[in-house]
Amino acid sequence: MLFNSFSFIFVFLPIVLIVFFQIGNSGHHRAALIWLVGASLFFYGWWNPVYLGLIIGSIFFNYKLGAILSSLTQPNTGYKKGILTFGIAGNLGLLGYFKYCNFFVENINALLGTDLFFSEVVLPLAISFFTFQQITYLVDTYRGTTREHNFLHYCLFVTFFPQLIAGPIVHHREMLPQFAKGSIYRFNQENFSVGFTIFLIGLFKKVVLADGIAPWATEVFQAAESGNVITFFEAWGGTLAFSFQLYFDFSGYSDMAIGLARIFGIILPLNFNSPYKATSIIDFWRRWHMSLSRFFRDYVYIPLGGNRQSSSRCLFNIFITMLLGGLWHGASWTFVIWGGLHGVYLIINHIWREVRKAIGFEVKNSWWSVAFARGITFLAVLVGWVFFRAETTNSVIEIIKGMVGANGFYLSYSWFEKLGLLGPILQNLGIRFTPMELKFGIGMVLWLIALLAITLLFPNTQQIMGKYNPAFEVLRREIQPVSRRLFQWQPNLVWASISCVIMLYCLLNLGGVSEFLYFQF
Repeated sequence: MLFNSFSFIFVFLPIVLIVFFQIGNSGHHRAALIWLVGASLFFYGWWNPVYLGLIIGSIFFNYKLGAILSSLTQPNTGYKKGILTFGIAGNLGLLGYFKYCNFFVENINALLGTDLFFSEVVLPLAISFFTFQQITYLVDTYRGTTREHNFLHYCLFVTFFPQLIAGPIVHHREMLPQFAKGSIYRFNQENFSVGFTIFLIGLFKKVVLADGIAPWATEVFQAAESGNVITFFEAWGGTLAFSFQLYFDFSGYSDMAIGLARIFGIILPLNFNSPYKATSIIDFWRRWHMSLSRFFRDYVYIPLGGNRQSSSRCLFNIFITMLLGGLWHGASWTFVIWGGLHGVYLIINHIWREVRKAIGFEVKNSWWSVAFARGITFLAVLVGWVFFRAETTNSVIEIIKGMVGANGFYLSYSWFEKLGLLGPILQNLGIRFTPMELKFGIGMVLWLIALLAITLLFPNTQQIMGKYNPAFEVLRREIQPVSRRLFQWQPNLVWASISCVIMLYCLLNLGGVSEFLYFQF
């Protein structure tokens, strides 16, 4: 079931809300939680009921190991470490089988020339997210930072439907205290207004902005996959289109998840903080998929040694962490290369910082220096998105060739007429006008410019709703306040009218089924 569907908005969500608050308001808090767990499992099973057993089995397995770890009071004993290792290995083994088995067999066959056959394994929805979330529970229990082990609370921690499918990846210690609060079982007008507004903003990002630009990105990358020659403007147009599709798709989902949780009185961590405003790759990863970055920092990078060792080992740890991050996103060499590329970016960024410190060079925080830093960072991210989106290395090469101009500079002949006197000038500069299969019209260019302006000039959702604590406190400090009162949400008639317009416009664009890009991870 998709958040951006009529069945979710008009059937599932209202029923779950009404029954939950009816039960909770009568004082039966445990029954209300059971209802919410059941509804979340129904939400998950809507995609494929076969995999309900998988997530339920994973819950029992990890909860039992967590209970054992919690009962062992002596820290760092061999037996306790063995239980933790067994739990992590079990989770990663499950993830490895479903997500990487086919990839492993394909590469063995390619490397050794064998003809091994393994029946196609279908990737269960959200397995990467609920697996990582439960690994955090085991590790935190081992460390002693997680102490509550209420089974019903744990079930809701894993299955809570707003963040079950694509995050944010939450910590056990962040969620369980909220489930224990009596206030979440009573309907709260402020929570509903704030949560529903955030949900609507996210819905608009998904069904209008992301889905609106998606066809052009799909057309260009499919053409590259088919072996077509991709010219300069097509390559850059397709790459920019995908970059904004992914941006608003993931940002939209994150908003919807945070908004839905807030309707129930639950606050989730901030997961997306205007990453295209980043002034460095380090800054980018503090803003993009923030809960995943936190996971890899706390459970991969720091256990590898973090920055406590030599500079070279620190940079090596960064690179390995990013490689694993790329592999987490998908069983494909393009994802691995994407992760490795960002690892190289981060290494260069860290080295540059050390060089600046050594020579005493300080960058003044002027508008042009910020614009330059954002431009360089955005360009680096764009090149990375080619590997992220392309299905094969051949299509990556074709897109990159187009971006550097190796396939020529062509525009559709219709542009020649629209440009007027500028057309002949561009011809003299080497741009050729010719009939083209891929349509790169003025409307698409204006659409890309508009999306760029939204990402760079407008405040994000968390800034707009900043007065009402929309995100979990741990990461909310990352939000810069909005200076203009015009962009600050208020529970008044003006914002209610804006919300109604947004909702109507979104409903008019809900015609087709459009899954979120991060569902595949």
